[in-house]
Amino acid sequence: MSQKHTLSVLVENSPGVLARIASLFSRRGYNIDSLAVGPTENPDISRMTIVIEVEGHALEQVIAQLDKLINVISITQLDPVTSVQRELLLVKVATTPENRSQVLETVQLFRAKVVDVAQDAVTIEATGNAEKIQALLRVLEPYGIKELVQSGLVAMERGLRITEKFN
Repeated sequence: MSQKHTLSVLVENSPGVLARIASLFSRRGYNIDSLAVGPTENPDISRMTIVIEVEGHALEQVIAQLDKLINVISITQLDPVTSVQRELLLVKVATTPENRSQVLETVQLFRAKVVDVAQDAVTIEATGNAEKIQALLRVLEPYGIKELVQSGLVAMERGLRITEKFN
């Protein structure tokens, strides 16, 4: 049975690295459920957070193949219990004078923020784990979701990394 796995991959911050890594998954026939890439505290290194749904043996193969790529510095499989994982959502919800206050109450309930207000819609920003984001969308859906964009998962281990503890 396959399950979702979150990989934190440190790579050299250079052109073509993302394409090579995405190509590796494509060649193997694995779908990337979520992908987020951004700089780290070191401008020469980027962190890729990749979520894939595979079986155990296939995960080992993916990690081994990633590790062979020259631009890959390190790979860590993140455990949801020992890592912080968040997604970002921007969602535009239709509003009327009659339901606007209900939508705004929902925003407060989920500790989200209104980032834009128009006559017939509000744009909401929310961050949180995947379950929180999906729950918010379920509650907002009856009002009419006009547009949405959702980031890939970003994640990191809690506390200091082991290599940092001893330096």
